[in-house]
Amino acid sequence: MKTIKKYGLVYLKGMAMGAADIVPGVSGGSIALIAGIYQKLLDSINSFNLETLKLIPQVRLKEFYKAVNGTFLLSLLLGILTSIFALSKVITFLMNEHPIPLWSFFCGLILVSAFLILRDIKRWHLGVVLAVVIGTAIAWWVTNLPPTTSPDAKWFIFVAGAIAICAMILPGISGSFILLILGKYETILKAVSDKDIFTLALFASGCVVGILSFSRVVSFLLRKFHSATIGLLSGFMLGSVNELWPWKIVTAWRTSSSGEQKPFLTENILPTDYLAQVGQQPQLLSAVLAFAFGIGLVLFIEWLASKLQES
Repeated sequence: MKTIKKYGLVYLKGMAMGAADIVPGVSGGSIALIAGIYQKLLDSINSFNLETLKLIPQVRLKEFYKAVNGTFLLSLLLGILTSIFALSKVITFLMNEHPIPLWSFFCGLILVSAFLILRDIKRWHLGVVLAVVIGTAIAWWVTNLPPTTSPDAKWFIFVAGAIAICAMILPGISGSFILLILGKYETILKAVSDKDIFTLALFASGCVVGILSFSRVVSFLLRKFHSATIGLLSGFMLGSVNELWPWKIVTAWRTSSSGEQKPFLTENILPTDYLAQVGQQPQLLSAVLAFAFGIGLVLFIEWLASKLQES
């Protein structure tokens, strides 16, 4: 019963990660850190090494499954996939029809999570403070980068996959946003819709190489410089609020692979200027309520997790 409860909770955390990954600008890594499974996820990814992979041709599949923490990864992956397939339309609808409450919700969720994570740092020193500041500055800078023109060569698809997947496991930095910056967001979407197996295989290969390499770097930093690394990751989350800010004006548009006009460049504005510049109500009440709900949800999850651990 405890095992079912344990991995059922992992499944729900996977659903939360999947829901976050649907939203450009929100990182599944943030949710993993909030949910308390970030280190375990890194360790599970790192368990894919030459020693464990040798078990596959030896048909020692049960040992391989156990070595890579298969039940945890499978539960998490099922949750992510469930969320992507079940909630993608809902979240897309909210992004299109109710963007201000949605972004406000994520702002509240990310901000309170960052502060809760920082609260767990046992020993504060100058290095930790600098890490928080640097992390915030990097995320703020990244979210202000304009999309660029990238090489059309196939090798860059591999590179884009490796870079984007690294961003996906970093709290506060969205992999889809990185793809947009690299100029490959539409390319990958088109490859999916066209079932371009070669392009998708190149991209997936880059993702595999990127995540296996980068997860080891993050794990090393967490082992050797735990407090400073947590500070850096929390800084990434704080800096990502720049991308999650609910009130924006579109300064440039792009044509998607389906021929639709979509925002290309945006600029944050104050809610007091929103009506004058956009011609729509700033929805302050719904924004505040959604912001509070995001905070309350994180606090509830933290309380629930502590209760489940006690039981």
